[in-house]
Amino acid sequence: MKNSTLYLLLAIAIVVVTLIVSIVAGLKNDKKIENQESTTKTQIKTNEKGTEKISIQPVKEDKSGQDLKIETIKEGTGDRITKEGDMISVHYTGTLLDGTKFDSSLDRNQPFSFDLGMSQVIKGWDIGLIGMKIGEKRKLIIPPSMGYGNMAVGDKIPENSTLIFEVELIEIK
Repeated sequence: MKNSTLYLLLAIAIVVVTLIVSIVAGLKNDKKIENQESTTKTQIKTNEKGTEKISIQPVKEDKSGQDLKIETIKEGTGDRITKEGDMISVHYTGTLLDGTKFDSSLDRNQPFSFDLGMSQVIKGWDIGLIGMKIGEKRKLIIPPSMGYGNMAVGDKIPENSTLIFEVELIEIK
């Protein structure tokens, strides 16, 4: 009799612990989903010509409170979209806030290829180019914390610069 009571109490304890762990895991998952929903905002704006532009403002990725701003200039085609780990080729033009161009693959007539999300480029690109389709063109406004931060790049990009890139996806390899 004592053994069966002991086994029953042990079984009940296991069920209770399993239930508590499941509830806690579910709450954490709900918070994660809630955070994802609250940190990504999509706005549709109409420009002067009456055409729609989609502006996406993803998660604040740093402690400075600065956001990466993404604007779709031209929609892409096809079903395939970029994801972390994809080798992609893009054409781009980079400017400073005052409009000064500091680099462009178009000037070299040579697309730039890299592995997306693998820290081969600045953080603003790794985040801002996810979810693109072939032919899509985006404007990225990248805060210093997601660009080069407090480092100057040669004599073309001063330290703590906000960077503006127009990037067109040419290929997903």
